[in-house]
Amino acid sequence: MLTAAQVLAQNNFGDTRSGGLAGPMGLFLILILGTATVLLIRNMNARLRRLPDRFPQQGPSVDAHRADSAVVDPTDGTPAQDSSSDAPKGRQQRRNG
Repeated sequence: MLTAAQVLAQNNFGDTRSGGLAGPMGLFLILILGTATVLLIRNMNARLRRLPDRFPQQGPSVDAHRADSAVVDPTDGTPAQDSSSDAPKGRQQRRNG
C-alpha cells in the first residue's frame, strides 16, 4: 500500500517522452497570451485617443422639476390599507415562563 509520502514523492512532471512537451507548450501559451494582451491594450489606447474630449448633447436635457411632475401617484390619493392580519403565519415558538 502506498503511503502519502510515496505518492507525493513520485515524479510526474514530464520525465517521459509523452509528458516532455508540457514545459515548452506552457511557455508558448504564456507568450501568446502576453502578446495578445499587449496588442489589445495598444488597440484600446488608440481608440481612446480618437474619442472627442466632449460629446455633443444627445437631446434636450431633462429638468429635475419636469421629471418629478411626470411621475404618477399609483395610489390615486387613496390611503393605503394594511394587509397584515392578527393571525400568525407559519409556526411560532411558544415561550414557557
